[in-house]
Amino acid sequence: MIVKVAKSAGFCYGVRRAVEMAEQATSQGPVFLLGHITHNDHVIRKLEGMGSVTISSPEEAPEGSTVLIRAHGEPDGTYQVLEGHRCKILDATCPNVTRIHDIVREAEDKGRIPVIVGEADHPEILGILGCTRWGMVVSGWEELEQILQKVPGFTGKPLTFVSQTTAILANWEKIVENAKKVCTNAEFFDTICNATSKRQSEALELAAQCDAVIVIGDPKSSNTRRLTQLCAGECPVVIQTERGTDIDQEQFHQIDTLGITAGASTPEWIIKEVSNKMSDEVMEIEQSFAEMLEESFKILNTGDRVTGTVAAITPTEVQVELGVKYPGTIPLSELSDDPDVKVEDIAKVGEEIEAIVMLVSDRDCVVKLSKKRLDADKNWETVENAVENKDVLEGIITEENKGGLVANVKGIRVFIPASQSGKPRGANLSEMVKTRVQLRITEVNRARRRVVGSIRAVAAEVRAAAAAEIWNNIEVGKRYSGTVKSLTSYGAFVDIGGVDGMVHISELSWSRIKTPAEVVSVGDPIDVYVISFDPEKKKISLGVKDHSQEPWTVFTEKYSVGDVAPVRVVKLMTFGAFAEIVPGVDGLIHISQLADHRVEKPGDVVSEGETVDAKITAIDEENKKVSLSIRALAESAPVDDEEPVEE
Repeated sequence: MIVKVAKSAGFCYGVRRAVEMAEQATSQGPVFLLGHITHNDHVIRKLEGMGSVTISSPEEAPEGSTVLIRAHGEPDGTYQVLEGHRCKILDATCPNVTRIHDIVREAEDKGRIPVIVGEADHPEILGILGCTRWGMVVSGWEELEQILQKVPGFTGKPLTFVSQTTAILANWEKIVENAKKVCTNAEFFDTICNATSKRQSEALELAAQCDAVIVIGDPKSSNTRRLTQLCAGECPVVIQTERGTDIDQEQFHQIDTLGITAGASTPEWIIKEVSNKMSDEVMEIEQSFAEMLEESFKILNTGDRVTGTVAAITPTEVQVELGVKYPGTIPLSELSDDPDVKVEDIAKVGEEIEAIVMLVSDRDCVVKLSKKRLDADKNWETVENAVENKDVLEGIITEENKGGLVANVKGIRVFIPASQSGKPRGANLSEMVKTRVQLRITEVNRARRRVVGSIRAVAAEVRAAAAAEIWNNIEVGKRYSGTVKSLTSYGAFVDIGGVDGMVHISELSWSRIKTPAEVVSVGDPIDVYVISFDPEKKKISLGVKDHSQEPWTVFTEKYSVGDVAPVRVVKLMTFGAFAEIVPGVDGLIHISQLADHRVEKPGDVVSEGETVDAKITAIDEENKKVSLSIRALAESAPVDDEEPVEE
């Protein structure tokens, strides 16, 4: 017969902590245990044999005595009675239960009604009720539904739902699902202990794999009863026993695989006792179980890196199962350095998560963890390695200071001297704040937390690689999207992605322009094409004009002799004025055609840049010249003495 023992069987950390506190305190003198410290008579008799005394009420505690409060917790009134007796209180209340006490107290302070899901007569529930004046207990959805139906307006009241730590998860989820549909002002806190949920899920899995299951625990333990109930739904043979002495091995002769689990009140030595009795492979089981115990008691130290499984996510923390004596918790403030990150992007229930140990608290039975600090350590390692490996890292510029810029790279402050910003001397570096940049780490001093980086080094490499790519593939007519880098009197230099090319002023526009600044500015995006290039001299001539829209063709398709067109005076000569009809096509208004009277010089009637209406009087298709007349518009009769078209 193969015997399988559930890994999470036995004492939960809350009960274990309470028993250890009792054993330690009893070794120093008499200790009064308020209520059964655990639902296991064998453990209680062992403690009584060491000198402890079990009492049923705080009033029984002698004046000045030492009293231990068990993991189930006690009502607020119990503490008041013990303090009145000047007792020394050893509070072994499970941290999970303490959290529930805090939740219901805070709920009542806000005028809310606590609703506790669990067994009304359970010591834990009685303790929780003792922290509230208006709290109510329900065992399941059916009971809550009856209350909601009987009390008019109850569904609209502010309700705060919590659960007994050992409740069945499916029962809690059913209440939450249904209550959300009918309760308009409710809040829900999943306070089921992770250890309980894990023990129950492991028991279900074990029962599905085995021909029979033994559940070890005191029948008075609600945790043990729930395990038995869950296993019975998956396995045909389920036996609940307190010690194993009442088990008849004969009834297991036909069993091939036997599973063993235990409630939270069952010590490890009883589990081992039962597993030894039932196994034909005693040494193998002992070794396996010993290994599990050793793993569960593994000591963690501050600074240790650990990997665990996310068991639950609450409004304040991420709960992590570490497979050791205590569970782990990551406060949300220790999850990430990024204030905008969402919890669900980092942690998901059932998935593994890495963290660093901040504190192992035996008092609270918890391991406090930080993912943020582990990430910071890893990020420092990444930054340090980047110097040697010459890796390119990404950061966000957070500020400008006197000497340059500061970037946030993986949560680490990196100083970038102005000379390494990639910007020209005297440039406005504040424009780079809040931008994302690529940089190379040039210096790291972790002890002084000093890191220096260079944007220019990366930009130069990127530009060199881009330039090589362009020269390898450049050809006449190829088009590029570029950026105007600088302007001169004769044209504009355009960066086409690592290489600068020059657009001559004549190629910038079909219209007559005096300076490139009339049509482009530094920093403008611009589409260009290659007119010619010289790889040896590293020179590229670029064009902007769209030759598919040849100006003369545009003009002739739009205008004919006799048409009137709005024209812009572009140049004054002694013999008249040249005016632009469409971009790239100018016409001459002879001095005699500028007005219906004699004109001494063209500037007397028109000025450069002025737009006037003129009549097209002649078109020379062969030489692509146009004659215009303003005078023709002022006269009612046709123009008699038309002047020839001139250059």
